[in-house]
Amino acid sequence: MPRIIDGDKMNLIGANVRKYRKQRKMSQQLLSNKLETLAVYICRGSISRIEDMSRTVTDIEIWGLAKILNVSIEELFEGVDE
Repeated sequence: MPRIIDGDKMNLIGANVRKYRKQRKMSQQLLSNKLETLAVYICRGSISRIEDMSRTVTDIEIWGLAKILNVSIEELFEGVDE
């Protein structure tokens, strides 16, 4: 299936995921483990790729990340360059 994203960045929320994860003193592995409790399966390596914006993020993954990081979905997109 072709991707519709042009350029190097594959998502818009990676920097904020990293910021909120670190604010909560959470490792990538712990974030992955907590997501699993919501039936959102993102391995530690994929979280790394989300944070460096080299991986796309699905809507259910965005929902899970917001829930576990205790932020709104809108907050994950704050400061995103348009």
